[in-house]
Amino acid sequence: MIKRILPMVLALSLMTSCVSKKIYSDLENKYANLKKENRSLTDEVESLNTDKNKLSNDLDALQQAYDKAVSERDKLQSDFAAAQSNLENLKASYDALEKNSSASIAENSKKNRELLAQLEAKEQALAAENERLEKLKKELESRSQRVAELESVIAAKDANMRALKDAISKALTNFEGKGLTVEQRDGKVYISMENKLLFQSGSWSVGTEGRKAVQQLGSVLADNPEIAILIEGHTDNVPYKGNAQLSGNWDLSTKRATAIVNILRENDAINPENLTAAGRGEYAPIATNDTAEGKAKNRRIEVILTPKLDEISKLLNEI
Repeated sequence: MIKRILPMVLALSLMTSCVSKKIYSDLENKYANLKKENRSLTDEVESLNTDKNKLSNDLDALQQAYDKAVSERDKLQSDFAAAQSNLENLKASYDALEKNSSASIAENSKKNRELLAQLEAKEQALAAENERLEKLKKELESRSQRVAELESVIAAKDANMRALKDAISKALTNFEGKGLTVEQRDGKVYISMENKLLFQSGSWSVGTEGRKAVQQLGSVLADNPEIAILIEGHTDNVPYKGNAQLSGNWDLSTKRATAIVNILRENDAINPENLTAAGRGEYAPIATNDTAEGKAKNRRIEVILTPKLDEISKLLNEI
């Protein structure tokens, strides 16, 4: 713009020398106007350059933003593609798992049903066992009660037998040292009387001293009607050669046991049903038959007193 104005100014200066003052004034005015216009245009150019620079900077910023957006888009597109690939892989894996899972679920369901059936069977068996155990518990409690009753009865009978043994010992005190002993064992009372207290050799007739002893024994037995009384006759092993009415020692032992029973029967308070006579002959010795002393001990009458066991037997049957 300035290059265009300068020639014009020069031309005007040349012309002033040969033009009129009016024309010169007009030219000066035009020059001033042109100069003013030039300044305005210069300002406008500077403003436009400023705007241009600003727009250029904005363009660069937009280009950078665009490039960044394109880069982010490309990255997002790449990520999307990778995610889509992963999704496809996951879907394929899920389909495979679902297929396998269906088979596994079916198999597990079958196993669960089998286990449930087994569990129900075990529960039923357990319930039956618990019921059986409850019955056994009640039965055990009942039996325990009966055992306690039995023990109580046995203890009472043992106490009664001890009292009976003491009463017999007291009643037969005068015959101690004369071949008479009284003892208690196995719940029974045993009164042993050697033949020297009761009989003459080969005889089954009871002598006066022996009769007195049996009668005193009978007075105690009469007060104990619940006692079973077994009278056993025993001999040594010497063969019997006395009375022709007897066949031997066994017969003699039986005769002697019966003689004692007959004396006891003289006491009306003794129930004959409680009495039993038995002959054992020489077959239940308590000492050797090789000595005279041993033979004397074997020749004896044993009175065995046993408590009646009906109540005990009943309790035993209930156990």
